This record gives sequence, structure tokens and C-alpha cells, in this order.
Amino acid sequence: MNREDLDRALRAALDPAAAGSFAALVREQHPADIAALLDEFSPSESTLLLLRLPAADRAELFGYVEPESQLALLALFPRREVAALFAAMDADERADLFLRLGETQQRDLLPALAQAEREDIRKLASYDEGSAGSVMTSDYATLTPDLSAPEAIEQLRRVAPDAETIYQAYVVDGERRLVGTVSLRDLIVAPAAARVGELMSRDPVYVRAEQPREAVGQLIGKYDLIALPVINGGDRLVGIVTYDDALDVVEEEATEDFQKGGGSLSFRGLNIVEASAWQLYRRRIFWLLLLVFGNLFSGAGIAFFEETIAAYIALVFFMPMLIGSGGNAGSQASTLMVRALATGDVELRDWGRMLGREFAVAGLMGATMALAVSSIGLLRGGPEIAMVVAGAMLAIVVVGSVIGMSLPFLLSRFRLDPATASAPLVTTLADAAGVVIYLSIAVLVLGEAPTSA
Repeated sequence: MNREDLDRALRAALDPAAAGSFAALVREQHPADIAALLDEFSPSESTLLLLRLPAADRAELFGYVEPESQLALLALFPRREVAALFAAMDADERADLFLRLGETQQRDLLPALAQAEREDIRKLASYDEGSAGSVMTSDYATLTPDLSAPEAIEQLRRVAPDAETIYQAYVVDGERRLVGTVSLRDLIVAPAAARVGELMSRDPVYVRAEQPREAVGQLIGKYDLIALPVINGGDRLVGIVTYDDALDVVEEEATEDFQKGGGSLSFRGLNIVEASAWQLYRRRIFWLLLLVFGNLFSGAGIAFFEETIAAYIALVFFMPMLIGSGGNAGSQASTLMVRALATGDVELRDWGRMLGREFAVAGLMGATMALAVSSIGLLRGGPEIAMVVAGAMLAIVVVGSVIGMSLPFLLSRFRLDPATASAPLVTTLADAAGVVIYLSIAVLVLGEAPTSA
């Protein structure tokens, strides 16, 4: 069913006479497609439809609704239905939703939940945002090493309705320490007498709960895992992160890096389509305002060499081109390094090696660009101006590239997000350096400006 037909079917389901059609539609269509359209309905219309669903179907569909819309819908749900929804949701989604509620809503909700659900929410919600523990789920399957293959399969069959995945089970000892993993496939093809301890893979890949959540996506991608076990300080298994949740983390982190790279504060948790003008203003003004004052250094450089510029007016023609080239080279280098640091391809200890290579690459780029602009300098101002322009282009591109490449490393060294080395920040620094370099070379080649009698 295409989007237009699905939209018509949803609107038809609002009719009280068609109360059962929405439940049938949810069973036939993917919940993500329905949720995307429900976000375009009014909260009251969406609530009317959702309350017609069984608890399990409602929880699955609700998980695909945008976070801002979820809160608007919960405000319209009867308290009993809110509790039923939380009880039916996946553990990780339930904890995330709970953290977005206000303190009063949290306090009112907890008594309505079963004790097991309350404890699960408290455990998952206790981890710092941005940690691996904050994105894990407690719905996973565990086995012990002494089980036979048929016994293990039977145990997986029992827990399957509540587990995120049973294709990979986690083997734990009597104190819930992670000792291995075993796949459902290995259990199925194993002889009946085989024990889990014989079939399991020892030394499994895992992440600690306090590690940054970015590590989850890196490990799942590197080892092609369905899910990644999460352990605590005592090496006890406390949860897993499935590949689909890891994909959400990777997408959110990449989006945040792009936003910071554009010179904005993080938009995490904010839908840019539904954001108010005030919200967008607050997230964008900080760096722009800060960089306004940063650009004063460029102006100070120009003012310092004012007499040289007045004496050799041809220098003004090349200034935007040269200064812009330094900023462009710096932004290019910064983007490459921010991404390399984010993916783990480059680490802090690689700075020296990367610096040497950047000098070589920037030198080649600068020489090529210098050669290209020297002919223009020759036409506009003669041999001396051509020499100034070519020398300045080479130096500016090298310096701008080194600034752009080094700044993410410097920020990482002080445990700051390297994505903060945004294009506007790098450009501002490269611009200020470029002005000083260009006009200093001009004085060196052309000499001081002649003084008037």
C-alpha cells in the first residue's frame, strides 16, 4: 500500500463505525510506515486510533512515533493505559521514554507498574546519557554452560516472546559473569549430547556499560554482530545492544557531528522540522556570535598593514581569494580528521604521523594553487605581485590545512568533542592567520610602504 492509500485508510479508520479496521491495518502494514503518518495527525486523532489496539500492538507502533509526539500522546492517555503501554514496551524504549517524562509524571507512573518493571526502569535509567548502558536493553537470552543443546533450545523457546533476539545467546556462570556466546544455529546442528560449554565461543566481544555509546556501533560494525553484550565493573552481564539500536546511535552521532561541523550546538532530541524559531536560534547563535569577535583578528591584521595596502592597492584584489583558500583547505582537513577520529580510524597517538603527511599533501596542493594564481598576479601587478601572491598561496594553504588537521586532535586531547572543530571555527582561525601571512610576505617582497613627505 502506497503512502496516499495508507493515509486514506488511516483517516477512514477514525470513523467510530470502523473501529476494528485500524487493528487490521496495523497487522498488515509495517509499524514504521503507520507511525510516520500518525505524526501528521492531531494528538487526539492519533490517541483515538492507538487506544483501539491491543497493548502489544500499541507498544510496538508507539516505539516508532517521534519522541516529541510520544509525550504529546501520553498526556492524552488515561493513567491506566499509560501503565499498560509501559508494561508492553521493550525495556530500552520504556526506559528512554521514562527519562523524557517530567518528574511529576515519573512519580505518578511508577506506583502503577509492576515491581519488576519499576526495577528494570530504574536500572536502565541510572546510566549516564551517552554511555553504552544508556542504549542497552535487559531483554536478552542467557544460558549456562552445563545445559545440553536440546535443553538450551527449549530454554530459548521459553524466553523468545520477551527477548530482543534469540539468534545469539549469552552464556553466564553462577554469578552472571559473561563467559561466552553461542548461536542458535550452532545449537540446532549440534549433537544432542553436546553441552553449551563445548559449543560456545569464548572471549566474546563486549562493551562496558560506562564506555561511550559510540563504541557500540564501532564494535558491532567491526565484528558484524547481531547484538553486543554489555557488562558492568564486575564483568557481570547487565544487558545487550542490538544492531538496530546501534544503527540509531550511529545515525544520531553522525547527525550531531554534521550539525557541530556547521557551527551549531547539538540538536539532539530536537526535531528540526517541528522546532520553534527560538529553539533554532539558541542552538545556532552561540558559535556565530563567538566567531564575530574571532574575525576581529583578521581586521586587526589588515589595520596593522594599512599603509602597505594603501601603497600597493593591487594586493586588495587577491585578498579574498587567498584568505578563502586557507579556510577551504582547513575545513577540508578538519572534516577528514573529525570523521577519522569518530570512526576510530585515527587515534591521538597518530597526530605526529598525520601532521607530517598533511604538510606534504598541503604543500603539493599549495604549490599547485600558487602556480595557478601566479599568472593572474603577473597580469594584475607585475612580477613582484605575482611572487607575493604565489608565496602567500603556498604558505596559507599549508597553515590552514595544518590548523584544520590539528584542531580535532587538540580538542580530543582535552576530552572535548572533536566535531567542535567546525568549519566556521577553522575558517575563522585560518582567515586570521592568512591575513598576517599574506601581508607579511608582501612587506618582505615589496618592502615597507613609502612614507609621504
